[in-house]
Amino acid sequence: MLRSLWTAASGMIAQQNNVDTIANNLANVNTTGYKSETAEFKSLLYQELQTKTTSSNGDTKPIGAAVGLGVRNSTITSHFKQGAFQDTGEQFDIAIQGDGFFQLRNLDGNPVYTRNGDFMLAINSDGDFQLSNAQGLAVMDTEGNPIIFDEDTNISGVSIDLNGRVVMENAAGVSTDTGIQLGIYQFTNPSGLTKLADTLYEESAASGVALQEAENPNLSKSTLKTGYLEMSSVQVADEMVSLIVAQRAYELNSKAITTSDEMMQTANNLKS
Repeated sequence: MLRSLWTAASGMIAQQNNVDTIANNLANVNTTGYKSETAEFKSLLYQELQTKTTSSNGDTKPIGAAVGLGVRNSTITSHFKQGAFQDTGEQFDIAIQGDGFFQLRNLDGNPVYTRNGDFMLAINSDGDFQLSNAQGLAVMDTEGNPIIFDEDTNISGVSIDLNGRVVMENAAGVSTDTGIQLGIYQFTNPSGLTKLADTLYEESAASGVALQEAENPNLSKSTLKTGYLEMSSVQVADEMVSLIVAQRAYELNSKAITTSDEMMQTANNLKS
């Protein structure tokens, strides 16, 4: 019965983490570029009660007896499913259609990756315009450099095409390619990326190295849609169903603890 207490307690802890994950999904239902997460579970060690042996009649028993010792969370997986596009009409709002990620430069100078294309122009230390996200992190081009326009640039004439190339339109309405292209990257296992704040991700051993689409012809190229943002991939109906299931699982584990307690109380009240 003590074993059942600890087993049920492990289930309650695991389901609490599951509810926390679902709550985080629901809290980010309107977060641009957010990807829904799922708590995964694994069984704990099995304790052997009886090995393969023979019955009282001498017949061989092919199956032994082992009881599990509970459950724990094994991982929280991000699902990089395409989110719905929202029309914003903003010049530097960019949505990715495909498997790509934008590359930004973090405050520590290391590259980070995001699906959140809510970009804008910020004034850097030299007084020039720098394409950045809402937190001020610079958006990187295919060469790994910040995308910068000098102070004399006609910003209203700047646009970004489907392939991420920056195009400049002069006063006569003639468009020219500036030679700048947004760096778009893919990963062999995007679910293995290290999660940071603000829908940012960092490369890890599990994700594999960042593969630049412009340099890898074997990759399926992403397309960019200017004036749109990719919204969260969270499906509220699915999350509510998952929340109900997690709550019921929590209640069942709680009931198992109550039942074990009642059995122990009965055993303590037994009189010879």
